[in-house]
Amino acid sequence: MPDRLIVLNKDEDTLSIVNADTGMTEKTVATSHNPHELVVSRDGLKTYIACSLGNTVDILDNRTFEIVRHLTHPDFDFPHGLGLTNDGKKLYLASTFSEKVFIIDTKTDEIESVTKTGQKLSHMISFSPDGNTVYIPNIGSHNLTVMDTDTETITTHIPVGKGPEGVAVHPDGRHLYVANQEEDTLHILDTESHEVLYKRRVGHVPVRLVFSPDGKYALIANRESNDVSIIDTAQHINGETRPWEIKRLPVGVWAGGIVFSPDGQKAYVANNKTNDVSVIDMTTLKEERRFDVGIHPDGIAYLEKRT
Repeated sequence: MPDRLIVLNKDEDTLSIVNADTGMTEKTVATSHNPHELVVSRDGLKTYIACSLGNTVDILDNRTFEIVRHLTHPDFDFPHGLGLTNDGKKLYLASTFSEKVFIIDTKTDEIESVTKTGQKLSHMISFSPDGNTVYIPNIGSHNLTVMDTDTETITTHIPVGKGPEGVAVHPDGRHLYVANQEEDTLHILDTESHEVLYKRRVGHVPVRLVFSPDGKYALIANRESNDVSIIDTAQHINGETRPWEIKRLPVGVWAGGIVFSPDGQKAYVANNKTNDVSVIDMTTLKEERRFDVGIHPDGIAYLEKRT
């Protein structure tokens, strides 16, 4: 079985199962209303899909590519960001308008707990590489909520730039990258002190941020400038090592979700308004091709072939 991409087409209530090598859609699956974000389970057997306007989490069986369950809760109000603990036993879900974090047992697929962030527009979920910390960007409060996974409690809120959305920790665990969509900036923080070490300008309305598997690059999808900022996380120049935008690469219209192939050789960018996915060659840092999907693709995930 080939490697596949799972692409969410949020304005036709479907997902596309795409051959990662050829770009051909093998199957289109109906979902609940307005699928936005997704995450593949650690064992690769199922995919969790946050259907934001349907106020449900759909569960896809990756063996049959059929939706097998719809998880709901009275406090789901635009469920959006998703993330898994390192052992895969817990799924964290951010619900944007109810401003709550849900913790779900992935064995039973039942909600275990609900925590209110006390902040405005809690939108995404991002784990530290060691799995001990969860960062939740609050778009309306211009900060990040920090949760401890051992106690499953909030420990603090970190002020950042205006309208944070794309958030990720570098694979070395030392630097936290935050893309602030209302001011077109990237903030890079020390994960221990939460001090802002660097500020960088990026494209217009940065909404997603993903590291390459080796940590060499961070890719930032800039929604309204229709491009991707490529950040060299440790550029060496004039005796200095620093994170630096080395290229701003045009892609389709309204760049959104980004995912890397496991070997880091390719990156895939969902282009919301051109209904396609850009394939970036990470050796040349060039867009090598695009392939068509459904209407307004956004969330995207990579599913490795099963042996």
